[in-house]
Amino acid sequence: MDRRALLAAGGATVAGALATRAAAAPPSPLRLIAVEEAWACPEWMEAMAALPARGLEEDEVRAFQMLAHIGDIHARLLDMQLRQAAMDENAVDMHVLSLTAPAVQSFDNASALRLARLTNDRLARIVADQPRRYAALASVPPQDVPGAIMEIRRARRELGLNGIIINSHTRGEYLDDRKYWPLFEAAAETGAPVYIHPRTPNPTMAPLFRDYNLWGAIYGYGAETGLHVIRLISSGLFDAYPDLKVVIGHMGEGLPYWFYRIDHMHHNMVTLAKPPLRPVLGKMPSEYFRSNISITTSGVNWHQALAFAEEVVGADNIMFAIDYPYERTEPAVAFIRSAPLTPDKLERIAYRNAERIFGIKPAS
Repeated sequence: MDRRALLAAGGATVAGALATRAAAAPPSPLRLIAVEEAWACPEWMEAMAALPARGLEEDEVRAFQMLAHIGDIHARLLDMQLRQAAMDENAVDMHVLSLTAPAVQSFDNASALRLARLTNDRLARIVADQPRRYAALASVPPQDVPGAIMEIRRARRELGLNGIIINSHTRGEYLDDRKYWPLFEAAAETGAPVYIHPRTPNPTMAPLFRDYNLWGAIYGYGAETGLHVIRLISSGLFDAYPDLKVVIGHMGEGLPYWFYRIDHMHHNMVTLAKPPLRPVLGKMPSEYFRSNISITTSGVNWHQALAFAEEVVGADNIMFAIDYPYERTEPAVAFIRSAPLTPDKLERIAYRNAERIFGIKPAS
């Protein structure tokens, strides 16, 4: 297949080109569904490249420009043959694809909705071509709440996508603001899990992360997204929408290690202070990780962290992820296959939870 034609199609027509390789892949001893796997198409790449590096999106645009010069990340976002080669070589059964950060959140409203529809349509075609290898999450424009609600419903009811992804803040605003709650209402209504994925830090905090290049995956992504999630919990969102499912990556963005102190101080601030110094919730903050929030292993290939996370959030609330192409497949697969867990817990984390949470059809 002509490579330019493949890229122009965003990988949507790869079934024929890859059928031989997929058929020849050795059977996996453990089904692996990787749930935070980034993807892009040429139209989105061109739109990002055209954005000016100024204003609220300056850091995001500069990050995009920087990644163009780091290895082959941009090529692996686009090229489905490279992706499937990595999957086959490491016996990864399925990627849950999503448009890479910041998805459509850096654009004006009209462009954001147009790009969301285009990329979601493209992802739906990829899944239709190879339903045993790919599932996908839809991008939506939080800056256009009515448009985002329509796209959530279309992605779920017409395209059959497996959930939605939102890359943390939009124009410096977090989703705990009640003007965004209709997005969560639409997600709960359609049974769509909401993946809250990192992006460059909120512009109000960004200057402190620029020194020493702390803004990215080294620290800034986790700090920023962890703050976003604790704001969602504190707002009472999960009491308002008890069936809502949120997913966060990178072994919980650091929050599980803070559970004791978060719960302890929350208890003190709502029971000892008169009146309470923070919102009264239906549960202790950490308990929402058992009922509403799941975490993934993306980018944290560390058995000690996995063991702790399994103990405090439970094996039913953890999913395997690679973070392709920003992380390499080989160490992530080696990590999960050698995890010191019982076979039942390992299967839940490797694939069963993803099947349940994202509505993925079990392998026959």
